[in-house]
Amino acid sequence: MSDIGFTETRERTALRAAVRELANRYGRDYFTAKARAGEKTTEMWAEAGKLGYLGVAVPEEYGGGGGGIGDLAAVCEEFAAAGAPMLLMVVSPAICATVITRFGTEAQKQRWLPGFADGTKKMAFSITEPDAGSNSHRLATSIRRDGEEWVLSGGKYYISGVDECDAVLVVARHVDENGQRLLPSLMIVPTDAPGFTYQPIAMDIVSPEKQFTLFFDDVRLPADALLGSTEAGLAQVFAGLNPERIMAASFSTGIARFAMDKATDYARNRQVWDTPIGAHQGLAHPLAQCAIQIELARLMTQKAAALYDAGLDRESGEAANMAKYAAAEAAATTVDQAIQVHGGNGLASEYGLGALLAASRVGRIAPVSKEMILNYVAQHTLKLPRSY
Repeated sequence: MSDIGFTETRERTALRAAVRELANRYGRDYFTAKARAGEKTTEMWAEAGKLGYLGVAVPEEYGGGGGGIGDLAAVCEEFAAAGAPMLLMVVSPAICATVITRFGTEAQKQRWLPGFADGTKKMAFSITEPDAGSNSHRLATSIRRDGEEWVLSGGKYYISGVDECDAVLVVARHVDENGQRLLPSLMIVPTDAPGFTYQPIAMDIVSPEKQFTLFFDDVRLPADALLGSTEAGLAQVFAGLNPERIMAASFSTGIARFAMDKATDYARNRQVWDTPIGAHQGLAHPLAQCAIQIELARLMTQKAAALYDAGLDRESGEAANMAKYAAAEAAATTVDQAIQVHGGNGLASEYGLGALLAASRVGRIAPVSKEMILNYVAQHTLKLPRSY
């Protein structure tokens, strides 16, 4: 049977199967135990890196698999579907590795990409600020030149996994000698740089990865901390955001698949009135609707990845936004329905669904809110007047 446009290749199918085997060996119990103990899923990340799964989209010359974002998204989805989602996959090997591959110097590629490929290095991504929200044009974190060095000042908000990363890729605006704010650029900031501090944000989400507020108090950086051009502005930043949305969509569809598996297994076996509860249309039909939502979201995610890997940035931007929206809705709806199928058991720790309520809801907010995606589709797809 030949590969056709709306199916995945044999290679990716085999990749999914191999990743699924590893992910299931760890699973939801391992993930939640680590999270509740305040620990990291270090062993799972390290093994995934050693086996090459984290580096499937890194170019071969830097130790990766030479695949595309679609391959990395498949890896992300399978871990989430096993109940062990790895949030930093959305950030380090996706956003950061992609941007460095496209815009980094050879020295930057040599320094970072092999570590991304084997999982020995992690990098966080930092764009969100308290007073900017979804408006990237209002970023206040600044970079100014001082001799041969850069000086970084400002702060960021809701940045994932900083405590387990070697560096942070920071979006900041250049400021000239007159204090004039210029175009934004990307800076690679080591997490142990003097003047760089961070503090955790208390969250109700059960996850090994934590969220942080970052503070840059005149952090001095060498000239080669700049990634890409000072004149590129948001274009270079957005080059990493399509992969982010594709990965976020896979993260959500994986969570949805995990919840669906739990719900259907329970519905097949739980009996109250002499027949399994899954025979009742009041439960069967909502689950069927969720299944349809999941598959539609997965297909759009695969389309977005294919467009991105083909170098069609504009087209992939539209599809990636749609995929992220559809996947977030599928995850939130499916987790909610899975809990309903379980009744009171849906909120018992034994069944592993209650903790997913907050996690599944995040997709409607981050990395971009559903409202901003609807704004994008209205303006760019439907050609309606801009609302903001």
